[in-house]
Amino acid sequence: MRMMNGIRIAFFDIDGTVLNFGAMNLSAKMEETLSRLRDNGIVLCIATGRSPLSLPAFAKTGFDAYMTFNGSFCYNASGEIFKNPLFPEDIRTIVRNAGKIGRPVSVATKDRFVANNVDSDLKAYYGIAGIDINASDDFDAVISKDEVFQIMMGCHEHEYETIMQDVHNARIVAWWDRAVDIIPSDGGKGIAVRKILDCYGFVESEAIAFGDGNNDIEMLQVAGTGVAMGNASELVKAAADDVCGPVSEDGIYSYCLSHGLI
Repeated sequence: MRMMNGIRIAFFDIDGTVLNFGAMNLSAKMEETLSRLRDNGIVLCIATGRSPLSLPAFAKTGFDAYMTFNGSFCYNASGEIFKNPLFPEDIRTIVRNAGKIGRPVSVATKDRFVANNVDSDLKAYYGIAGIDINASDDFDAVISKDEVFQIMMGCHEHEYETIMQDVHNARIVAWWDRAVDIIPSDGGKGIAVRKILDCYGFVESEAIAFGDGNNDIEMLQVAGTGVAMGNASELVKAAADDVCGPVSEDGIYSYCLSHGLI
């Protein structure tokens, strides 16, 4: 057993990390892990590409801080910690580019999702979070007037270049091969980790992070200890400091137990 001293905050991705894909509830061992971490004085932070609206019920009550939209909107019970919306011109360009290849686009504000249409990939993407997405009549008004924190669309890797043509201040992050999240170029989970650490007065060495997707890589690299799930890709594992068991085997529970965190 390697004891891990000095950890004061833990960051957790949701899908594929604390939850099996498609699941809505934590396993008993994952619930125990979070409870015991909190009892040991460790701040718990969700770190997800999801919107605040699509957080599972356990995440809305069981955590101290929230990193949503891949870090573009972070908050806790006291209010906003950090926000970083997309540039309106980039949004319009992405919508035009997507239209050229027949791809619908959805956007997320702090309060709602809207889409200009749907396809099977986009519907399946939202289905992972249990959300039924449909076309919205006011899509154009929303992207013109509201703060948009993330674009979500069905997309395969060979389409990335076309979608991002002439886009200057946004980038793709992906955790699934059928869809993408598009966030500000200067955003991402790594930057958000630093903002949250500053808010709480912690340093990187006092942070541990768990993730499985390519959009978690920056977070795993910024945290003093970055742990890839056993079900993560080889790219994610290579970027991490350590690897735990897969989510299906309660890898986080076993890791925290063996390292003296619980």
